[in-house]
Amino acid sequence: MGARPQVFAALLRYFRDFDLAEEAFQDACLRALRHWPEKGPPRDATAWLIMVGRNAALDQLRRQKRVTPLPPDSPAFDGASDEPDMVERLDAAEYRDDLLRLMFVCCHPELPATQQIALALRIVSGLPVARIAAAFLVKEKAMEQRITRAKARISDADIPFEPPGPQERAERLQAVAAMLYLVFNEGYTDANPASERAALSDEAIRLVRLLLEMFPAEPELMGLLALMLLQHSRQAARFDAQGEVILLEDQDRSLWTRPMIDEALSLLERAMLLLQPGPYQIQAAIAAQHARAARPEDTDWRGIEHLYLALERHLPSPVITLNRAVAVSKLRGPEAALEVMAPLAKALDGYFYFHGARGTFLRDLGRQAEAREAFNRAIALANTPAEAAHIRRQLDQL
Repeated sequence: MGARPQVFAALLRYFRDFDLAEEAFQDACLRALRHWPEKGPPRDATAWLIMVGRNAALDQLRRQKRVTPLPPDSPAFDGASDEPDMVERLDAAEYRDDLLRLMFVCCHPELPATQQIALALRIVSGLPVARIAAAFLVKEKAMEQRITRAKARISDADIPFEPPGPQERAERLQAVAAMLYLVFNEGYTDANPASERAALSDEAIRLVRLLLEMFPAEPELMGLLALMLLQHSRQAARFDAQGEVILLEDQDRSLWTRPMIDEALSLLERAMLLLQPGPYQIQAAIAAQHARAARPEDTDWRGIEHLYLALERHLPSPVITLNRAVAVSKLRGPEAALEVMAPLAKALDGYFYFHGARGTFLRDLGRQAEAREAFNRAIALANTPAEAAHIRRQLDQL
């Protein structure tokens, strides 16, 4: 249900209890299923669900004698949709702050990234625990425990539910964006587009669209959505029938999804007009260089190298430097690329892509023994069977 994030966020603000908010939301949905087919949906479905869910939770708390009885003039549970003045007050409520607060809760720094993602998928997206477990290739019980631990940590942290100030909002929005990009990448690496895990990419895109509706002038959100769309547009061309990786330069570009690319390029253009460059916009600009090239040989590698240099200034990282080394190899050859990579050896020794790229450059230079060693190290660090199979093919060619 599209209203779930706003409704759940408001109920969580009222009751400060994940489980109670979830039960209240489910009660409201059940009542909607009973009443809306006969009477039609209310003018503001989100407001109706919030009011009915809140009343359901208050009834439950009253039965448990944890709160004082409601006064006689409180809106009746069944009559929530017939209270126009109450709905008007809810119409004017800050849904945006509620939803952003919910996102912030899921991205609390007390939580490790795995728990942030699991909690967001359960609480914000409403995905069943079984689906989340399938996406992460763990047992349902283990995922249930992960989500329960995350809820407990949040409760113990006693997070304030007041709307965040402008500075905190900007800082925490970055954390939300990073979490959503992690969700996207969890799905992006799966070779089977029909798998539960691959569906995480679509869910991440949906949630970023939701954030962008709340912050339509935020250039980094435009950049993040553009980046996701550009990457996702290549999904049909990234793996062969056996699930093995097809490198970008070998992909059938007719399989790329043009409407996604067109939307992404439009978003990126809007973001750049605001003259507030950031890491997501720059990464999207790099992906856009590939999307604009009709053939691999048409790629503007010099422009890509300059964009990676800009990205290193915004977000210094050995992984970004490694990516720049690939652009350098296209412009000045594998020897120059290895020179760029050399200082990264210690920092990226446990990184699959470092050894895969190094093996490729060594192979191109005819240094077969060193290439074989690098490829073997990459196989040991592969994150997916598709990655390992790709490197084995490189070894076979040696």
